[in-house]
Amino acid sequence: MVIQLTMRQAHGLPLPASPVDGIRIMALLPSGWHKDLAQATGAIVIRVRPDEPLTSAQVGERVREILANPEVDRWELVGCHRLVTRNAREDDR
Repeated sequence: MVIQLTMRQAHGLPLPASPVDGIRIMALLPSGWHKDLAQATGAIVIRVRPDEPLTSAQVGERVREILANPEVDRWELVGCHRLVTRNAREDDR
């Protein structure tokens, strides 16, 4: 199952989103998750494939905990939803 996470700046001076911020957030995600930085202009969009069966809500909860980290606490999760792929078998992995 692929889940798309969308984050935007929550507070502080509006700065252009840097790929470094996206990479930093990806590094804080669980190591067993497959991660792909899909976009880093204005908002950060990361697609993840958890290594265990989780719902979008459970993934969102974990990501919110990670975004409480002082290194990335200026970002907030604004979207967390499952993506449907062309191969239904991939969706269930």
